[in-house]
Amino acid sequence: MLKTVIYGKNAVLPPPGAQSVADVRETVAAILADVRARGDDALREYTERFDGVARGAFEVTADEKKRALASLDPEFLAVLRRAKANIETYHKNQLRSGFVTQSADGAILGQLILPIERVGLYVPGGSAPLASVLLMNAVPAKLAGVPELIVVTPPGRDGTVSADILAAAETSGVDRVFAVGGAQAIAALAYGTASIPRVDKICGPGNAFVVEAKRQVFGVVGIEMLPGPSDICVVADETANPRFVAADMLAQAEHDRNARAVLVTASAELAARVEAELEAQLRTLPRAETAKASLETNGLIVLVSSLSEAMRAANAIAPEHLELAVSAPYDLLPQVKNAASVFLGHYAPEAFGDYLAGPNNTLPTYGTARFASPVSVDDFVKKTQLTGFSREAFSTLARDVIAFAHREKLDGHARSVEIRLGEDTP
Repeated sequence: MLKTVIYGKNAVLPPPGAQSVADVRETVAAILADVRARGDDALREYTERFDGVARGAFEVTADEKKRALASLDPEFLAVLRRAKANIETYHKNQLRSGFVTQSADGAILGQLILPIERVGLYVPGGSAPLASVLLMNAVPAKLAGVPELIVVTPPGRDGTVSADILAAAETSGVDRVFAVGGAQAIAALAYGTASIPRVDKICGPGNAFVVEAKRQVFGVVGIEMLPGPSDICVVADETANPRFVAADMLAQAEHDRNARAVLVTASAELAARVEAELEAQLRTLPRAETAKASLETNGLIVLVSSLSEAMRAANAIAPEHLELAVSAPYDLLPQVKNAASVFLGHYAPEAFGDYLAGPNNTLPTYGTARFASPVSVDDFVKKTQLTGFSREAFSTLARDVIAFAHREKLDGHARSVEIRLGEDTP
């Protein structure tokens, strides 16, 4: 079922199946332009066309939220609150304050860290509402001090928003929720409509149309990343339980046909046992069709000669999720160079990271961990620099600045300094 490669010094691992944006680019561009021009009228038409529902108003009312909360099992509400508390505890460690320094001659330099004023969160809904995604984005946003946090999410076939998503929104302090999804929701957040206010930044994963819409509106608004299909790399030694490894690989494969699950091991015996487990567990997995398609398209076994070589292979893959299913996982940590989220040992399944452990589950995917990071408090703040000079401090740098400005042939820059020295020439 899975492709197998032998990793060596000059090995090149096969890349995951490429996602073509050409298929959706023109469609998304047309939707964005239409919503920008016609606002709510366009939103209603797309919601009816793509979601099959018509709502009188996009914003979820207080009564809708109240009914949704009342419909939920109290035990699940308790789980949501526990997840929120763990996420908050973890992300509080990321909070930073600004700084101001002052030299003896009066040069004042510093940095303010300010919350982004209005943030929009896209939360996948419909047949698979992801309340966990909402928590993972909303909690650090509120910790960062974002004054207004808006959620957009596709309505279900009955026109309502998932009760799980509404409960997560209430639990995490979301200010407003709108029942609209797809590229049209991204357009509404980026440009604003009569119903939905324009935001300063858009965060959250979605399908190919949502991701492409985020790509196209970047620059009009900020975005946190362009997340693709989920992926996992399991580095395993002979102490790994093949049932655990197979289950964790399937946990990613069931997300999407384009998801990727990779096993890296020096044990051919373990690899064979994991393959057998994949076959066995697929028989009882509700999303078996999707998971099987993912494994057949992108699943991979990488055979290596040692754990050091396994880590080189893992770093080349730069996975979203890296599981170190080995006897001494902490010994391998210094060798981790490219991974978004690392799971240590045999009892740290990636699913813990998705829901309750505390670290974020909105992660760079498909090799982008080479340069990108998980969503954090930093995604919801901006930094403003401070510069102040006394006359004395100004004088110590003035002539160097003049020389630099003339070197770059920016005489107006030089003159702005020369004037203050009283040495400007009309």
